[in-house]
Amino acid sequence: MANPLGALFAFFFKYRPAVFQQGDFAFGAPAPIAILLLVGAAITVPAMLSYQRVRGKSSERDRWILRGLRIAALAVLLVCLLRPMLLLNAAVPQRNYVGVLIDDSRSMQIADRGGRQRADWIRDSVSAPKAALIAALRERFQVKLFHFGASAERIDDAGGLKFDANETKLGGALEAARRELEMVPVSGLVLLTDGADNSRAPIADELLSLRAKQVPVFTVGIGSERFSRDIEVRRVEASSAVLKGSTLVADVLVRQRGFNGAKVPLMIEDDGRLIGQSEITLPPNGDVAPVRVQVRMSSPGARLLTFRIPLQQGEQVTQNNAQQALVRVRNAREKILYVEGEPREEMRFIRAAVEADSNLQLVALQRTADRKFLRLNVDGPEELAAGFPITRGELYAYRAIVLGSIEASFFTHAQLAMLADFVNVRGGGLLMLGGRRAFGEGGYAGTPLADVMPVVIEGNATGDSVSFLADLTASLTPGGASNAVTQVAGEYLKSAERWRTLPAVTSVNRIRRVKPGAVTLVDGKVPKGGRAGVPAGEQLRGYEQPLLVYQRYGRGLSVAMPIQDSWTWAFAAEIPVDDPTFPTLWKQLLRFLTADVPGRVTVHAQADQVNPRTPVDLRAEVADSAFLTVNDAQVVAHVAGPAGPVRDVPLEWAVDRDGEYRASFTPETPGIYTVRIDAMARDGKITSDSLFVRVADLNAEYVDAEMRAALLQRLARETGGRFYTPETVGTLAADVAMSKRGVTVANEMDLWDMPVNFLLLVTLLSAEWGYRKLRGLA
Repeated sequence: MANPLGALFAFFFKYRPAVFQQGDFAFGAPAPIAILLLVGAAITVPAMLSYQRVRGKSSERDRWILRGLRIAALAVLLVCLLRPMLLLNAAVPQRNYVGVLIDDSRSMQIADRGGRQRADWIRDSVSAPKAALIAALRERFQVKLFHFGASAERIDDAGGLKFDANETKLGGALEAARRELEMVPVSGLVLLTDGADNSRAPIADELLSLRAKQVPVFTVGIGSERFSRDIEVRRVEASSAVLKGSTLVADVLVRQRGFNGAKVPLMIEDDGRLIGQSEITLPPNGDVAPVRVQVRMSSPGARLLTFRIPLQQGEQVTQNNAQQALVRVRNAREKILYVEGEPREEMRFIRAAVEADSNLQLVALQRTADRKFLRLNVDGPEELAAGFPITRGELYAYRAIVLGSIEASFFTHAQLAMLADFVNVRGGGLLMLGGRRAFGEGGYAGTPLADVMPVVIEGNATGDSVSFLADLTASLTPGGASNAVTQVAGEYLKSAERWRTLPAVTSVNRIRRVKPGAVTLVDGKVPKGGRAGVPAGEQLRGYEQPLLVYQRYGRGLSVAMPIQDSWTWAFAAEIPVDDPTFPTLWKQLLRFLTADVPGRVTVHAQADQVNPRTPVDLRAEVADSAFLTVNDAQVVAHVAGPAGPVRDVPLEWAVDRDGEYRASFTPETPGIYTVRIDAMARDGKITSDSLFVRVADLNAEYVDAEMRAALLQRLARETGGRFYTPETVGTLAADVAMSKRGVTVANEMDLWDMPVNFLLLVTLLSAEWGYRKLRGLA
């Protein structure tokens, strides 16, 4: 039976209306909207006035209710006169394509869905004979399947997926699928994954490309957003290279769920051999906390260290309790120049402390009289024959410089500037010791070295080099408690206790301020009954000043140690004869000075651990003897793998960076690869550097492997798609069909002649009549 309201409108209006559209909603107006609005106003105003004039037995409340009902009825009538309609754009069946991307990585093997693997849902929804999701999509679209890990590839059937890819790169997979479907109408991409992307690359570029091509991504997050019980060793942060005999300090990042506050062992293994173990307390649930451990590296070469927490009962993921770090242990002899302005015990005992260390060569230049020097441990008669170096090439041959009690006026301004450049440009280490001719007492305020030092060097107003004297006992700061330099007793707690029991030392250099960004390792404080002040004047109670401070400056490192008798820690009456504190401190301090000093050729790899068939990007920096960049060198990488011949890979100069050369190679076989870089300058001299790269199936798929809903929601939101879980995926096919992408058809649905409109109008009119009857106003 025809709608009577529609028949009434058809009687008055005999033509098809014009369409006024707003988004998916439109008005098919039988007359210009302005005229209809005027008509509505002409009807509504008299209706309101009619109740204004009629009083009788009606109250003000009655009149307002009746006005409202009358106006509502007129509004419904007016809306119907505008003839609203709903415009729906739907994909034309079987005319559009949908790409379904299936995560084929190892993290899909995690059983966190009621004891079932994440991959089981893929098998049930995509590859099973009665798979509901794929059937619903194929009913409306041409479906193209892709599987992806490090990259996306087309497949005909999902039944053969092994879920064994060792990488997940969501951005690259989406871009590959988009390019594959670029020449056909695409309604969207469906991404079935846990979102555990481990590419370490932002996806902003891929999102921009998808938005530009108007390709929506519909993401289905598979797996648990929060594991109930799991311990995860996420990452190990440690130096990639150390000198043989050095203490390696590593920060192990640990996260747990369900083991809050538990104490577990953290074991360190070198090629299966246990070399260290610490008991750690796990952080609160979900927090990532660093655990600092230390181990002495005594075997040279490439050392593969494993940091492991034993598997605990009930863990959902068993493959993420260990991480490995590749460390190059250098068996080199580091050459350090120690300049002393006067004969004193400090130099004598420091030399004795490191003399037996085959990895440290401490060359001494001691002034014995005006323009007379004692040279010790030099390589030949020509070295330092004219005193302190006057050329950069001569100075830059050393890896670090130690300045004792030597005044600034001993150096020319050019030599002071050269010392500053030694740290800033060459990347060397500089240590300034205390003494009556050091720091402000030595006239270094306002010199180029004042900028380099980690403490503020102030001028000596009195001009007296012994105007200040303080007895200071040492204590470790929080930063010093975990630094390799201060580990004099093998363990953190024992080292901290040993520092507290060391005898007091003296300083004649008053240090009031440490620069922002500098790190204080050891603090000094005047002990009870100790001295602090001028010998015959002001005494400073409770005086404190740093004893060991460092900062990074440019490419290098500067260290301040404003004490004049560190040898007291070896030869005071209360120190045992065989106490190792003093020699251990100096060996570690000099290693710290030279740890990160670059050579004339320095090679870096984008990653020192990669999966097989993953390109390794190499970057080499080349400089001459004055450490000025060289752009015309011939640079070659010699790559030696675990099997097969050595490959030569030429490096090309990077035009955008002076002195930088780049290349890449792709390893196929698992194992340790040695990469040696040779750079030949125009004079024919060759300088070299080397590094190690480990190629293996890494466990990155099991690190941070919880389903990343936030990432998947972002992918969907920024491309115009939607995010689903396995429980809400039932509407996915219908949602893709309504995405307005690809070949679509517009369906018009009239809203003005729906029966509900007629019923609403009758209800309002009946309510008005009924209320009037109820109140006796009819």
